[in-house]
Amino acid sequence: MEKADIGLIGLAVMGQNLVLNMADHGFKVAVYNRSVQKVDDFIANEAKDKSIIGTKDIIELCDSLSSPRKIMLMVKAGEVVDSFIELLLPHLDKGDVIIDGGNSLYTDTQRRTTECEEKGILFLGVGVSGGEEGARFGPSIMPGGNKKAWELVKDIYQTIAAKVGEDACCQWVGEGGAGHYVKMVHNGIEYGDMQLICEAFHILREVLHMDAQELAEVFSEWNKGDLNSYLIEITADILKVQENGEWLGDKVLDIAGQKGTGKWTGINALELGVPLTLIGEAVFARYLSSLKNTRVAASKVFSSPTIKLDIDKAAFIDAVRDALFASKIISYAQGFMLMKEAAEQFGWNLAYGDIALMWRGGCIIRSQFLADIKVAYENNPELDNLLLDNYFKDVIVKNQYGWREALVIAVQAGIPAPAMSSALAFYDGFRSEKLPANLLQAQRDYFGAHTYERTDQPRGEFFHSDWKKLS
Repeated sequence: MEKADIGLIGLAVMGQNLVLNMADHGFKVAVYNRSVQKVDDFIANEAKDKSIIGTKDIIELCDSLSSPRKIMLMVKAGEVVDSFIELLLPHLDKGDVIIDGGNSLYTDTQRRTTECEEKGILFLGVGVSGGEEGARFGPSIMPGGNKKAWELVKDIYQTIAAKVGEDACCQWVGEGGAGHYVKMVHNGIEYGDMQLICEAFHILREVLHMDAQELAEVFSEWNKGDLNSYLIEITADILKVQENGEWLGDKVLDIAGQKGTGKWTGINALELGVPLTLIGEAVFARYLSSLKNTRVAASKVFSSPTIKLDIDKAAFIDAVRDALFASKIISYAQGFMLMKEAAEQFGWNLAYGDIALMWRGGCIIRSQFLADIKVAYENNPELDNLLLDNYFKDVIVKNQYGWREALVIAVQAGIPAPAMSSALAFYDGFRSEKLPANLLQAQRDYFGAHTYERTDQPRGEFFHSDWKKLS
């Protein structure tokens, strides 16, 4: 029997769709799942008459693969990945490849890359984005780990990935955990994008009392311009869905779920000292949503402000649109700041233009806007911050007036907009030559003798004052 090009373990929906995608592009795939029945069902139905081999155990899977073997894990992140690696190792030869395609924490991927290399096995941590549809018809793929392994699977992944023109949304990211790190930041930005869209929806609905159909029209119109993106598109679709003459979304409980990647992004930003304020607020907004019973009780105690607002509807819709777009720019600027710091800390040579390209198609945060990010980094690969690119600088300066107006009215109306507000606060801090951190340092020196640097002395020299005695 002809050997398979690649094996895949884990036949949940994402795994099945990736296998079908590979088979459609001419690759022969061997599959295994801990539930043998799932393998049998897949081969008998979705995979029927395709170049897909079902296997009953790990040994049969490994024996069915051409050398060097390439095996992709599409299983739950964490201990399950380690368990499958241990099961595979006795049946692999030096130079074989293990690929983790789940949402693994990048530090786990760095560890696994090193541990596998010590045993002669090549390891890749591959971020895959795009959901079920992306996996089936072209996902965004972010590979990192052992560079030798990448060369062995490059043709497969770039063939099945989404395309923007002739470019595959799959490029080498870097050594160690770089691929899963970039996927983690992608997911953090996804949290931010979703929260910003929800805030725009909330402000328009509460201030202008727009119904779902009107809002669907607004989001559909926004999707024709600079805000064109997958998430704006699906928001318009969601707003059109009715059940018994009412918007179905009003029957969805307002408690947001999460799987942890946004939290990981926020924690890592704290560890690296990067002000990832917007994504942090997006994560906290999900936590706040989970306090449903407490919020219901509080709503009976605290009423909304009773301020009467005189608002031009069309102008206010434009202002909210400006706030959404400007805040989105801040979110991505912060995400690229985090990747830049991580690259310096971990010795990765991240190509930020390629990352923008990988996110341009196939993934959840795909948008027209990412093409502008790619151009920014192509024009200046050493760009210190996305906000300093001429295009983004001009957009922020132009949109800040609507951004501020939308937030002023939201505050007056008592509507929470934590992500948009934090984005504006970051922008105002970023553009400030002087911040009140001088007072903060004086406070630290007063109560803890932590010392401070002086503006009239060279940087790196530290001083202490007896503030109590001098006051």
